[in-house]
Amino acid sequence: MPENFVAEIKQDARKQMVDLLNANLSNAIALTLAVKQAHWNLKGRGFIGVHQLLDDVAARSREAADMIAERAVMLGGFADGTLETVSKAATMEAYPKDISDIEKHIEALKQRFMFVGGELRKAIDVADKAGDADTADLFTEVSRAVDKDAWFIGANA
Repeated sequence: MPENFVAEIKQDARKQMVDLLNANLSNAIALTLAVKQAHWNLKGRGFIGVHQLLDDVAARSREAADMIAERAVMLGGFADGTLETVSKAATMEAYPKDISDIEKHIEALKQRFMFVGGELRKAIDVADKAGDADTADLFTEVSRAVDKDAWFIGANA
């Protein structure tokens, strides 16, 4: 592993956290792309409001992915957010490519946000058990944002 900027975390825990961060990075990137897929293709009543909301949500998702990636590097690892990695490592269900109905997009996004939120909460527990309170805190911050965006999106149903 490259240089570590977080000295108090043991090497094996750092490696575990880097792997955990990269797994969640893949889901964060996949979620961002799902939001943009919906943003580009949705049609129906309330279009402009949801369309604009999804731009804001995508920006927050990109910011979350950035925080996750930077933490992996701080711990002495590499952030792995390449297309090839994300397409293989993301555990979120693939987003449908052939829907335009706004209600179907809202439901599809809500399901994926709930899934990613659940994965983040699992990551919080793993980071806590590994003794990495800062990574647990980062996952907590991201999970709060994911939950809030799920609520914003779902409120349009």
